[in-house]
Amino acid sequence: MRTPKFLQSWFQAWINGRSAVIALPYAWLLAFFALPFLIVLKISVSEMETVHFKDLLSYADGVWRLAIKTSNYVFITQDDLYVKAYMASLKYAAITTVGCLFIGYPFAYFMARAKTSLQPALLMLVMLPFWTSFLLRVYAWKGLLGEHGWVSEAIIGLGLDQLLLAAGMIPAAGKLMNSPFSLVIGMVYTYLPFMILPLYANLAKMDLRLLEAASDLGATPWQAFWRITVPLSKAGIIAGAMLVFIPCVGEFVIPELLGGPQTLMIGRVLWDEFFSNNDWPMASAVAVVMVLLIIVPLALFNKYQAESQSGTGGKS
Repeated sequence: MRTPKFLQSWFQAWINGRSAVIALPYAWLLAFFALPFLIVLKISVSEMETVHFKDLLSYADGVWRLAIKTSNYVFITQDDLYVKAYMASLKYAAITTVGCLFIGYPFAYFMARAKTSLQPALLMLVMLPFWTSFLLRVYAWKGLLGEHGWVSEAIIGLGLDQLLLAAGMIPAAGKLMNSPFSLVIGMVYTYLPFMILPLYANLAKMDLRLLEAASDLGATPWQAFWRITVPLSKAGIIAGAMLVFIPCVGEFVIPELLGGPQTLMIGRVLWDEFFSNNDWPMASAVAVVMVLLIIVPLALFNKYQAESQSGTGGKS
């Protein structure tokens, strides 16, 4: 039995449309991520001549020569400045992610459990900071945490600065600005909405009948929360953590305005290499390593997630 021609044409059109839809995001990634990254990678292994770069592949006297400079990458592994900057960036990004999760989860949980009529207003309040310039919001914290700032006065009045000093978050009692504490506060405040929004989207779709069933089976509200709500919100936690952690690693503005000598992050080192030292190959090598520090663990994690989900699906 032959397939009617109109069905064949419809199926072919569907295949072509599906291919176009799939190809569009790949073309976007190729144009705005892969190609720029390859250009930066090429600069990182090139030799710089004043304001120009030597060609990697050259032809002379009938011989093709490939010249790849790897000394920048070797120098990164040998210089403590870069290693400490990378480690500090990862450390402060992780602290910021944990802080955003600790503060954002109760916010998202409250929003998801609020009345349906109130949820749009609560969502707008979370997004309200985006209506103000990012730079102005960071500058505001300089006044709040600086000398005679009301947040600074409140922390000192409650004696919390002594706890921060004991934890190594501030260099001296009463000195909150230009410290790891001011850096973390600024980053948590800035990236908190990126944690709340995916958590809210995940928690709002949760089937509340599962909590009712747990209650009928004798589970306390706390047990139901840890055994049902938290595991079911795992996707939102991971999405929020990625949205916070990844940009925090390469953050430059907040460490520059709120951080100090103790909070040297790789974004500042990258800026210095590009604009102060005018060493573009070295700066490009720093940028490539920073991207790999983020992309490689993320790719491995996604692969692990896909394998675990396929394994679970196969068992079920």
